Amino acid sequence: LALALASLLPTAGARRSQDLHCGACRALVDELEWEISQVDPRKTIQMGSFRINPDGSQSVVEVPYARSEAHLTELLERVCEKMKEYGEKVDPATQRKSYVRVISHDGTKMDLSGVKFDGDVTSSLKFAVCEGM
Repeated sequence: LALALASLLPTAGARRSQDLHCGACRALVDELEWEISQVDPRKTIQMGSFRINPDGSQSVVEVPYARSEAHLTELLERVCEKMKEYGEKVDPATQRKSYVRVISHDGTKMDLSGVKFDGDVTSSLKFAVCEGM
């Protein structure tokens, strides 16, 4: 009995770790997609080399700002603070944990039944997003 119990303990910890990392990845992608969707599609940024060619010209191109390297870097610097807006929800059938927003982007009411949000949940999710990835 002790051997069977000992063999189950690592899988429970591994599943919690997997749930946390999958939830962190989903939360990260959701936040990035939301922020990208809020950018004006006509907004551009100059990219390219700022070196001067022998003929005196420069190789500068304008690219869409949304999804540009500069924009994504800016978003990744701010995404850690967004993890405070997430809570943990446990599926009653499978006991798998998922992470959901507890504060909506647009101010609409949200169903928070069964959602746990406290310092432990947000700090573990923030650590998984900001330090683990």
